[in-house]
This record gives sequence, structure tokens and C-alpha cells, in this order.
Amino acid sequence: MKHLIVYAHPHTDSFNKAILTTAVTALETEGHEVVVRDLYQLGFQPVLTEADTAAMRAGQTPQDIVAEQKYVTEAEAITFIYPIWWTGLPAILKGYVDRVFAYGFAYASGAAGIEKLLTGKKGVMISTHGTPKDVYDQIGMTDALQLTSDTGIFDFVGIEPVGHLLFGGIGYLDDAAYQAMLDEVKQTVTTRF
Repeated sequence: MKHLIVYAHPHTDSFNKAILTTAVTALETEGHEVVVRDLYQLGFQPVLTEADTAAMRAGQTPQDIVAEQKYVTEAEAITFIYPIWWTGLPAILKGYVDRVFAYGFAYASGAAGIEKLLTGKKGVMISTHGTPKDVYDQIGMTDALQLTSDTGIFDFVGIEPVGHLLFGGIGYLDDAAYQAMLDEVKQTVTTRF
């Protein structure tokens, strides 16, 4: 399969980077084609501007958006890897969704309501946060994060959500716990698609 991984973490020594490396290695070992779009490394411009919107309405989508949309179009599977900051996506990834999953490309409106234009693709979210996972589970944050990203982003545009790994307590765990998480990443990306 053709996999697109959209990666959003600014630190090259982060646990998110270990997750990315694990996912890419596992997929390539299984014979999948993998494209990584490291948004920080790319210097992706995340702000949707009035000029962007006007250009898209005129059928002249800005080139940086077109380039990312091509990767999305070609992918059969899409994985987002990112930290949870302020109970949501990092700004650079939110901006990627705002600009790339645009009206007319990822969704449209029709007589029956919202038309999902990215059907036939599968998606996985892998996110990390410093709060212990059981705390997020108890207060409903885990469910809220899954609803807003899996349903609110992937399902909204027709990408079938097939998994969301939410790893908590990052920065406070031992090596065995981190290794168990990486093992779960490997299993998820090799069995869900």
C-alpha cells in the first residue's frame, strides 16, 4: 500500500520521532511504500489566509497546498503522528488540515449534505501527551480527542479511522513502557491496513 505519514513535532530527539521511525521501518519491512511529510522540517506554512481561500475559489490553489493534496490523493493510508498540546493538534498540524483538507478537495456540500471526497482511504492517529493516560480516560479527554480527530477530521472527509493510539505520561515513564508503546505502534501500522 501507499502510506502517507504526516508528522508534526519540532524536536528531533522526541518520543514522537521514535514513533515515526518505528512506523516507517515496520511499514517498509512489510513492503509498503511510505512518504513522510515532516511539517516542521518542511517549514509548512500553517495559516489559512484570505488569499488562499480566494485562490482556491478561483480554481488556482496555491502550489504548496497542491503539493500536499497530491500526497493525500496518492495515499491509500494516512497516519498522523503528533503530540497533544492544549488538548488538541499542534498549530502546524491543525493548519495542515485547514489548508490541505480544503473544501472542494476533501469535502463538498451537495443535496444530501456533506460529500466526503477522500473515501477509500484508511487512517490512523498516533498522539502523545504528558498527562497520565488514566487521568485522560477518567475525565473523558481520551474520548473527546478521539471524537474530534478521528470523527471530526478523518471520518468527516471519508477517511476510515482504523485506530488511534493515545500515549500518556510521556516524559515520566521507564524504558520498558516506551518500548511497549513502540511495539504497539509497530503492531498497529502493520495490522490495521
